[in-house]
Amino acid sequence: MSLGLGWKVKGDGASLGPGEVVAPDERLSWGRTIGLGAQHVVAMFGATFVFPLVMGLNPQLAIMMSGIATIAFLLIVSGKVPSYLGTSASFVGGVAAVRAQGGDSAEVTGAILVAGLVLAAVGVAIHFLGSRVLHEVLPPVVTGAVVMLIGFNLAPVVAGIYWPQDQWVGFLTMLFTIVVAVAFKGFIGRVAIFLALIFGTLLSWVLDHTVGQITSVLGGATEATTHLRWDTSGVGDAAWFGFPSQTMVAADGKEVVGWHLPSFSATAILLVLPAVIALIAENTGHVKAVAEMTGANLDPVMGRAIAADGIGTVIATSVGGSPTTTYAENIGVMAATRVYSTAAYYVAAIVALLFGLSPKFGALVASVPGGVLGGITVVLYGMIGLLGAKIWKENGVDFGNPINLVPVAAGIIIGIGNVELKVTDDFSLGGIALGTIVTVAGWHLARALAPAELRKDAEGTLVAVGDHVYGDSDGIDDLYQDGYPGGRGSRDPGRDSRP
Repeated sequence: MSLGLGWKVKGDGASLGPGEVVAPDERLSWGRTIGLGAQHVVAMFGATFVFPLVMGLNPQLAIMMSGIATIAFLLIVSGKVPSYLGTSASFVGGVAAVRAQGGDSAEVTGAILVAGLVLAAVGVAIHFLGSRVLHEVLPPVVTGAVVMLIGFNLAPVVAGIYWPQDQWVGFLTMLFTIVVAVAFKGFIGRVAIFLALIFGTLLSWVLDHTVGQITSVLGGATEATTHLRWDTSGVGDAAWFGFPSQTMVAADGKEVVGWHLPSFSATAILLVLPAVIALIAENTGHVKAVAEMTGANLDPVMGRAIAADGIGTVIATSVGGSPTTTYAENIGVMAATRVYSTAAYYVAAIVALLFGLSPKFGALVASVPGGVLGGITVVLYGMIGLLGAKIWKENGVDFGNPINLVPVAAGIIIGIGNVELKVTDDFSLGGIALGTIVTVAGWHLARALAPAELRKDAEGTLVAVGDHVYGDSDGIDDLYQDGYPGGRGSRDPGRDSRP
């Protein structure tokens, strides 16, 4: 199997003519390729370290392992699918549920590692059985429902943990996110979340030095304390270079998360497994998007790409890192530059790995105020949930059909409301896990029992947005790009006019 490392120089290596593109197995000059790689780092950077923060994992380690996972992905697909593996948001809901039940970071990463193995197995199955099996098992009505309940299940996390830490910083950060996402086109709009994080952090610093400290309950605490909004005390003591520290328990009993080995809990695994459904749809959409832009038939490597994402997640979480997924942000960069060279992604991966070797960078990221995360997550979590509705709309799902309406309605309310089913004294199902089971199993049961005239129109189309197959759980670029000119759901992927 070719590793896809033999890039041919495109033309003079410096410029592209009208309509020309740089294919995955081509490259520009190394100087320009390094510049493009750095651009890919900027594109993935914000979400890749925001999501570890909201999951309670180490952002420095997440950045480092995203680089390693990306290299593994590119090798597995033989360089045919240019993509970056950043931190996945699909697991945020499941992780929040695990932590709400007292699970620590080792249980979180152990559960995600198992989900990565399942995703890899699904990829292998698709490779040998064909992608049609996806539509049969997970039709759009089911996929949309699972994505929706994963996103909306997170509402209590915003309301109970992040927002109360500083409601006004949270509100202004949320407002800033909305304005930048809508008012600016192209790259600025694409990194609205990242810019909002910077805005909110600077606002916190200004308030600390003008109106003074704030009294609120910090995340993980039970009582209100008076504290700085932006506490950078840990940044000065951190080394410039070094591997992330090992996870430890501080004197106050709080976990200081770093690298660690995973541990395995059946309850935690059940809570995060539904994210695999969202990742399958996400990876399918990304491969189709790249195929559309490059003009290549990538169906033969669809299974390998899905399996590679699962393997990337296994590699990252085996040392305590964050789950990975292919990134829409970087597909947007390719659409704008018409450069699909995997060489640029190798550069991006190496740069990310070097960032991950700076504990000072990790400490700076970890210092982001809780109120800022409140303003960001109130947008992000809602976007993840609404993506489920978008999948329904773009696939023509008919909710006048009781096969679609009844089981999906039950599953979503169970997921959003954290409804619990006690199986034994020691084991119960609830929230995302139970909602997913009811949605998937309930839909197939309803379809099996329904008369033929109802079954005929129950499935909808393939998981499609516009002309393409889509469904991305990271929430950010999908709702910003899909359906807009230049977005992944656009009929003209070469235009970049994302709001």
